[in-house]
Amino acid sequence: APSKLQRPSGDRVKTDAKDAVHLARLLRLDEIVAVSVPSVEQEAARDLVRAREDARGDLMRARHRLSKLLLRQGYVYSGGQAWTGAHDLWLRRTGARLATAATRATFESDYDAVLSVKARRDRLDVLIEQMAADCQFTPVLRRLGCLRGIGTLTGFALAVEVGDWDRFTGKTIGSFIGLVPSEYSSGQSRVQGSITKTGNAHLRRLLVEAAWHHRPRYVVGKTMRDRWELASPAARARGDEGNRRLHHRWNTMRTRHKRHVVATVAIARELAGWCWSLAVLDQ
Repeated sequence: APSKLQRPSGDRVKTDAKDAVHLARLLRLDEIVAVSVPSVEQEAARDLVRAREDARGDLMRARHRLSKLLLRQGYVYSGGQAWTGAHDLWLRRTGARLATAATRATFESDYDAVLSVKARRDRLDVLIEQMAADCQFTPVLRRLGCLRGIGTLTGFALAVEVGDWDRFTGKTIGSFIGLVPSEYSSGQSRVQGSITKTGNAHLRRLLVEAAWHHRPRYVVGKTMRDRWELASPAARARGDEGNRRLHHRWNTMRTRHKRHVVATVAIARELAGWCWSLAVLDQ
């Protein structure tokens, strides 16, 4: 991003034209390498993926508003996992039992918002599934699907957001997404802090969520076999190797009593490298 690049302290003018010239000059001087001009199709796919991400966030906020409204009225669901069919029936019965007409009207408004946003998210899911089945990103998506936690939605988002994977290596992809630790070292002193959180926050969230899938015991089930059928033998072998490696890393960190959040970020950083190796794999 142009805002992350070094600029003269007295430069108080920022325009798109100046940013473009600044990027071009730094690229000519070999000061930056992670530059890629997206195609029209890639930009359209990014818009679709980001619209789905916005819908996911809107749905989470709508559900929070509804559940906290009921919590203020003293109603807490205890019948199992929330936002299932059984939970939906409980919501309808509970909404009818609210004390005042104003509270019931508020409940109906929040409940309608949940249903509306959920329907919008589901429509976007269908559109992404259709686009991912036959486009320029389909080969990369099928190779990424050989890893646990990388389904159609996650793989498609990784493919369209990164775009040109050849810009990176297995070591630099993590820093591009912001999954490497910050550091302030001098002389004999070395101080590492939390991750940098630079780059694309959407990709970072997807990789961290995918990293949790490598915690359980590694078993090649039907879903994984179905994904492997769409990929080449080399991609299947590479994905199987990555799945075993990442699960082993989880076990190692559990043995060392690492906090789960720290272990997850470490697995996500290595998972980014495995995704890169599959994306650039020659068929």
